[in-house]
Amino acid sequence: MRGVTLFKEYYGNPRANAKAFDEDDWFDTGDRIRIDEHGWLYFSDRSKDMLKVGGENVAASEIEAVIMQTGLVEECAVVGQRHHMLDEVPVAFVIPSANAGADLAERIVSHCRENLADFKVVRAVHVVEDLPRSTLEKVAKQELRARLESL
Repeated sequence: MRGVTLFKEYYGNPRANAKAFDEDDWFDTGDRIRIDEHGWLYFSDRSKDMLKVGGENVAASEIEAVIMQTGLVEECAVVGQRHHMLDEVPVAFVIPSANAGADLAERIVSHCRENLADFKVVRAVHVVEDLPRSTLEKVAKQELRARLESL
């Protein structure tokens, strides 16, 4: 709620205020969290984390949710890889679960094809042991983007 620990408003921007604060003055940060098996909460993502794929806005969290449905990964992060024609294409960094198998990338891409529009399907799957973190345990997606070459 609004108070001394939160800013008052977006100065001179009533449209942004209307989108950010609900009718009870609760502020929607756009933060998404995950809960581990012990009940600990971790910052996971921002709902406002959008990719621009061929002129379409794509929520990274939508693709991540589809990947998590597979049960093949413990955690994932989707980022945009620079593309000369499409601006960006989605790629995934995943921490595999114990039952992932050798064909993990193919199974993830196949599941995405079945459950997402073509422009939202990940173009590559990078298996990692862990995801880089910034303060507050946020996934440092800028570090993941830095690992990628432009296409």
